[in-house]
Amino acid sequence: RSCAARLRTLGALRGPPGGRRLPGREPRPALRSFSSEEVILKDYSVPNPSWNKDLRLLFDQFMEKCEDGSWKRLPSYKRIPAEKIQDFKTHLLDPKLVKEEQLSQTQLFTRSFDDGLGFEYVMFYSDVEKRMVCLFQGGPYLEGPPGFVHGGAIATMIDSTVGMCALMAGGVVVTANLNINYKRPIPLCSVVMINSQLDKVEGRKFFVSCNVQSVDEKTLYSEATSIFIKLNPAKSLT
Repeated sequence: RSCAARLRTLGALRGPPGGRRLPGREPRPALRSFSSEEVILKDYSVPNPSWNKDLRLLFDQFMEKCEDGSWKRLPSYKRIPAEKIQDFKTHLLDPKLVKEEQLSQTQLFTRSFDDGLGFEYVMFYSDVEKRMVCLFQGGPYLEGPPGFVHGGAIATMIDSTVGMCALMAGGVVVTANLNINYKRPIPLCSVVMINSQLDKVEGRKFFVSCNVQSVDEKTLYSEATSIFIKLNPAKSLT
């Protein structure tokens, strides 16, 4: 019922009243690839009207942890920043297969839904602990079994979280292996915590594990282990 109520209000409540900016929504200028027109990059890892009270409460708790610098919130946009795209182009993209105009139209899969309908999440990282925590609320467009989040959507968020953990620790990485054990289904519109930890590094291999738990940490929904490979700047796939 609360999920339906939130969805009914999304059309009217697209932002805070009076044009007030939420933390992290300061305008960031970027240049369109096809003109000199400036655009504003919206940070999607800050509260919006679709977030339920559990997600907002956890967000506030982690923002308090960020005050002493031990944790930091990672901003998230619909498009990967230009410098990151260039990193991946250097390592992976064959210019004969991928055209610039195609890249200009891309957007991040997990940010391709309107507020509240798909992936609502925010990530926090501790460099000292090499930990990444993702607070995730799965919207109604992510349904698999009736009333529950699709297993593929859960895998997407697990991969995104552990991958970001490896990236923050080691630079540009790609997924080599991801093993997930599903324990319980996640109800739609509920909030879970994806806790990931860098376990060890062997050469260019980064081993990361994680679990997906309820807000009160009493219910374990999934567990996962993963291996990421740090890309060698001296080599490419072209």
